Amino acid sequence: MPGRPSELVPVAPEAAAAALVDPAEQQIRDLQQAVDDLRTRLQSLTPLYYEGRRLRNRLEAFDLVTDVNRVQSLLDHFSLHCSRELLSIQPGGARPPEMLSRARESSLKALSRDICIRTIYQHTARTDLPTRAYVREITEQGAEVRTVDQVIDKLIIYDREVAFLPERHNEQRKAGAAIVREPTLVAFLCSVFEYLWENGSPFLVESQRAAPAPDDLKRSILQLMAKGYKDEMIARRLGMAVRTCRRHIAELTEELEATSRFQAGYNAARKGLLDYGP
Repeated sequence: MPGRPSELVPVAPEAAAAALVDPAEQQIRDLQQAVDDLRTRLQSLTPLYYEGRRLRNRLEAFDLVTDVNRVQSLLDHFSLHCSRELLSIQPGGARPPEMLSRARESSLKALSRDICIRTIYQHTARTDLPTRAYVREITEQGAEVRTVDQVIDKLIIYDREVAFLPERHNEQRKAGAAIVREPTLVAFLCSVFEYLWENGSPFLVESQRAAPAPDDLKRSILQLMAKGYKDEMIARRLGMAVRTCRRHIAELTEELEATSRFQAGYNAARKGLLDYGP
């Protein structure tokens, strides 16, 4: 009853609905307007957000990790989540047994998921029995391995999207890694890998070429000798021990019937052994 709220009288349902629902509808309209206003304000920030993300991606394109344990955790993570292809370059000769064991487990898991694995070693790795056993096992499961005389440095690339490079550091601690995500640089590193791959020799453990490629190795040693490199530098470039390098140099000198390095280089040049062709 108007003026007497304690007394109730019957009214038409439409009138009751108007009295009870209108305030709620007005509140809904106010909330909708507030939502629309907030959405408009937030959408106005979209250009700033994408510009900030672009700058952030540029800054995060390179990440230097100095903790070797953290590097190994990241390698394990990317190996586990690799979906298409794993490319790697492993410089030096024989790899430590613990590294081969970890690589074997990771590689076999990846191959079981149909991941394409291609690895490049140096020729000197062919003489190491544990490495040969590892290569035999993973190639039987579909991996491909080739060897070259010289490589630039260690390199691991996951799905052509993320690359790991060794950190440049002092000798007081173990090297970490630089993680590269910038597409242009990753594409360049993939091109470097493909160039080395095309010029590599298949690591066929069971074939007659299972031993290190002797002609390539001899040519590489002679070429480095001709450039004036010392034994230590030649050994480092070719991934072998200095003692092994000196043994090869002595054998080459004897084969070339030379009594000095100069005469060895002269005789090698006469025989065309210093040519840089295949």
